[in-house]
Amino acid sequence: MILPCLTVAPTSLMGRGVFTTAPIAAGTVVEISPVIVMNAGDRKHLDQTTLHDYIFEWGDDLSQCCMALGYVPLYNHSYTSNCEYEMDFAAELIRVTAVRDIVAGEELFINYNGDWNDSKPLWFAAK
Repeated sequence: MILPCLTVAPTSLMGRGVFTTAPIAAGTVVEISPVIVMNAGDRKHLDQTTLHDYIFEWGDDLSQCCMALGYVPLYNHSYTSNCEYEMDFAAELIRVTAVRDIVAGEELFINYNGDWNDSKPLWFAAK
């Protein structure tokens, strides 16, 4: 499920991003994306490809990874994101929810740390 008001468009600094063409109220589920779960061996191969930048760690012990379908891999990062994502390991889904009201035309962001307001430096920020 992807809200019909979401669209993928170019950003000035981050390539592509997910935007809304209509207002979104806080608490609205904007996307529910199925995922393809892969094991640790698959991840070693994926880490050698461009897909490394689009996969998510997966599972209670984070030993697996997944490729989310839908727009989920295209949400850009912000430490003060306007959306958060929740992983449902049993159902193999990622759910994206607005954490505040979002205005039409605004880009939707998630915090790659998982919690929408977690300011811990990201793995790629240290490079």
